[in-house]
Amino acid sequence: MATEARIDKWLWSVRIYKTRTIACDACKKGRISINGSQCKPSKTVKAGDTVQVRRPPVTYTFRVLQAIENRVGAKLVPEMLENITPPDQYELLEMNRVGGFVKRAAGLGRPTKKDRRDMDEFISGSAIGPEDEFDFED
Repeated sequence: MATEARIDKWLWSVRIYKTRTIACDACKKGRISINGSQCKPSKTVKAGDTVQVRRPPVTYTFRVLQAIENRVGAKLVPEMLENITPPDQYELLEMNRVGGFVKRAAGLGRPTKKDRRDMDEFISGSAIGPEDEFDFED
């Protein structure tokens, strides 16, 4: 086992990114930081380091348990890293998933037909039909 590993290789080997090229691009764009400082793809990581991965809207945080450069099976990944992402980051992810069609992110293009129908239903309030009458007085 290596005592140090390149960050791009480590991110790929523990399956945070699908390819090493994508991991390398994330480092170049400033989305990866080691112990609070941004890094280049060639920066080495060792056991005990904290790696932050920004994938908007969430920032994942991992503690390195073993520095490896060769890809391992999915069952062995928990031996290589510890996920220490705060719960509030997962709440951001869930809120983004729930409120997806109300506010569209820039660059997603025009709404699909289903999106438009969902928005029309939400705006018109047709979830409660006209036949549903409520008697609020006793």
